Amino acid sequence: MKQVKIIQAEFLLQQKNRLKIPHFQIRQGDFWVVVGSNGSGKTAFSLAIEGKIPVYSGEYENSFQHIQQFSFEKQQKILEQTFRERNNDSVSPDDFGKTARETILNGSRNEALCDQYAELLGITSLLDRPFMHLSTGESRKILLAQTLVQQPDLLILDEPFEGLDQKSVQDWQQLLERLAQQTSLLLIVNRFNDIPTAAKQIALLDHCEVILQGNRAEIEQQSIFQQLQYAENAMDVPLPECTEPTQKLAPNTPHFELEKVTIQYADKVILDQLTWRVLPQQHWWIKGPNGAGKSTLLSILTGDHPQSYSNIVRLFGRQRGSGETIWEIKSKMGYISSQLHMDYRVNCSVLDVIISGFFDSIGVYQRVPDALRVKAMQWLERINLAPLAKKPFRSLSWGQQRLLLITRAMVKYPPVLILDEPLQGLDGLNRRLVKSFIDQLVKHSGTQLLFVSHQDQDAPQCITHIFEFVPKENGYQYVQTAV
Repeated sequence: MKQVKIIQAEFLLQQKNRLKIPHFQIRQGDFWVVVGSNGSGKTAFSLAIEGKIPVYSGEYENSFQHIQQFSFEKQQKILEQTFRERNNDSVSPDDFGKTARETILNGSRNEALCDQYAELLGITSLLDRPFMHLSTGESRKILLAQTLVQQPDLLILDEPFEGLDQKSVQDWQQLLERLAQQTSLLLIVNRFNDIPTAAKQIALLDHCEVILQGNRAEIEQQSIFQQLQYAENAMDVPLPECTEPTQKLAPNTPHFELEKVTIQYADKVILDQLTWRVLPQQHWWIKGPNGAGKSTLLSILTGDHPQSYSNIVRLFGRQRGSGETIWEIKSKMGYISSQLHMDYRVNCSVLDVIISGFFDSIGVYQRVPDALRVKAMQWLERINLAPLAKKPFRSLSWGQQRLLLITRAMVKYPPVLILDEPLQGLDGLNRRLVKSFIDQLVKHSGTQLLFVSHQDQDAPQCITHIFEFVPKENGYQYVQTAV
């Protein structure tokens, strides 16, 4: 039987990056769908299946004889070539270039096969029209027919729905169902909603690694898959309304302002002449290697570091030590870290974890008004965990727990949310889930995000500025850039 089989393989990409495929097998008659967001490595994956990028380690076997790829990029190149051929003084204004039939045949003489696929794709009436006069959806079907006339035994379709309206996408999904009866298919999309009902197998790609794959019926039963599918559809769903008026900060006052801050212990300098201003509505990614000083910087921002008093440190417009209490500072912040998660040992119910956020407590030790219980359930519904409300917190997966703790920090809509390595300890699936929720929080609230991570792939899309600890000969320099 024809197949592509990959076992524990890494494929070498540009700039020493690698595509990781623990195992993958597509056989004759299969219809696979690979889902991956922008930058996940979808194009590299399709090239790896074709055998067009080098195998760094592991096993790659291919017994298909004629793999063909169809992509949005391929369509763009052909359209550009058609335009160049027309944009020529020697071409008559009445000459509109190749017809759709000539484009499909592309030098071949197999008219019968052209007519066969034109009928299958529903484009017979377009064959004698100039290719350049066709719509985006029509020209894409013509180019797919061109690919099919070459009689592939494995057809890879990379983002064929890109740029099409909803009706065209539905037509294409029905078309792929018919194609799946004739050839092996590998469809690559960036949305769960684009998975055709006829697909038999599903894989999930994230940051150049296959993180989930298998039989569709089994994959769709996994709670993490359902959670990710929900997250995609919930991107534009508003958050529950706040139970009380949110804190309003001065609109033009920097939330954090540090001037030439130096923190040291004996002869060891941790921060050296650090100057940094964080304005409202800026979402910062704080990055740098372990030991650079990220945790020390956070302890200054949260008001915990004792050496703040001997430096110029203004938090929410007030010099540290000018009379404000530590609780006044912390009331303006939500804070979550992987360490806090590790230390969260109270095994209360999932619902009580959310409720505790309203009381700034670990666990619930007082009578809870019915209105707060209703509000907490609204938050659980928003993150698709309402069915687990009565479950013990520690019975949830690690990713669900992290999602719950971030939600707990947001229920009072703090002006600032600090997430310190929020993806640490999570696998690829749960990293994707938590990142998606962080973007949703920022999109639907006025809360400012400070996101700390030393992993380049961790940053959510909402980031507007980067603060980076860059190593130099004696310590670090502090590089601040707008995204």
